[in-house]
Amino acid sequence: MAAPASSRELDVVVFGATGFTGGLTAEYLARHAPDGLRWGLAGRSPDKLEAVRRRLVAIDPALESLELIAADVTDAASLAAVAARARVVITTVGPYLHHGEPLVAACAEAGTDYVDLTGEPEFVDRMYLAHHATAVRTGARLVHACGFDSIPHDLGAYFTVRQLAASGPVTVRGVVRASGMFSGGTFHSAVNAMSRPKQSKEASAARRRIEPKPADGRSSRAVAGKPHRDRQLGFWLLPMPTIDPLVVARSGAALAEYGPTFRYSHYAGTKTLHYAAGGAAGVTAMALAAQVKPLRDLLLGRVKQGEGPDEAKRERSWFTVDLIGEGDGRTVHTRVSGGDPGYGETAKMLAESALCLVLDDNPETAGQVTTVQAMGEHLLSRLQAAGIRFEAVA
Repeated sequence: MAAPASSRELDVVVFGATGFTGGLTAEYLARHAPDGLRWGLAGRSPDKLEAVRRRLVAIDPALESLELIAADVTDAASLAAVAARARVVITTVGPYLHHGEPLVAACAEAGTDYVDLTGEPEFVDRMYLAHHATAVRTGARLVHACGFDSIPHDLGAYFTVRQLAASGPVTVRGVVRASGMFSGGTFHSAVNAMSRPKQSKEASAARRRIEPKPADGRSSRAVAGKPHRDRQLGFWLLPMPTIDPLVVARSGAALAEYGPTFRYSHYAGTKTLHYAAGGAAGVTAMALAAQVKPLRDLLLGRVKQGEGPDEAKRERSWFTVDLIGEGDGRTVHTRVSGGDPGYGETAKMLAESALCLVLDDNPETAGQVTTVQAMGEHLLSRLQAAGIRFEAVA
């Protein structure tokens, strides 16, 4: 059995802290971690880790003694050592399908909570197949998609369902709009995922064969919508085949308050049909190019991982997720909104997820769980206090 979490030397370890988003996550902790939090940084290069620590010391001189841990995704022993020392491991090292499994395996075996930023459905399904049972045995909570994918949508749907408070079937549609750059890691993950439709479908089918259905006979599913104009919101809607609706549906399956039948659909919203058509054409073209290795390599070569926009550009970025919930003859409109989705707010969500797992009295869960399953109301409150807005719209 894994050592009790309370006996670990460190509360939180940020793995991948030398990357752009990992560095922002470390900076957020430097500014907002409570006094007494025992945390450290992990990565391949001791010299780069030391450089990150120097940046953090400029924020908080007390971090001069911040723990630095050399670890590499290709060295299983180093990952096992990180997992054995920490209560929660944050990782920003992607694409996760290429680099993620060894750390998931180490955390599951050690009974260590794990959070990441993945938006890769195939990776999440394969981690469920390979490591969910081990994590249930050891008590580890494996919480994927703790950034812009998929917290605003997962917690947003949860917030909407609670506002609706229906006793019968519930439908929710989420409509995301954003201004800002997504990270190089997100782009690489998306292109790699698009290049593997067959493998992704196989992993999804294998998971469905073994994943238990809700014990009380309830039903929760993601529903692929069609492009259309939403009269209530005034936007043209384009279905988004991302991980977000899958995460929301899993939360709906786990919690009875989503109703006996829960359906969620997920869209990008644009003000004009011209932008909707252009967006659809762009996604289709990228998906087709991802199937051809020379074109895929060209796409990946144009956007580097580990780099991002400067602070001024991030400050101008924003996102909104409008959610329309319907049930018992009533309709509610809620909205989740915040700043820079691809970097600043993502680092905030990831760091607050780790702090929530360490510090809050969350529901008793284990295995691969969603943010709503693992943290629910506590994470919602944390993010509201950190400046991400969850509100009912009149």
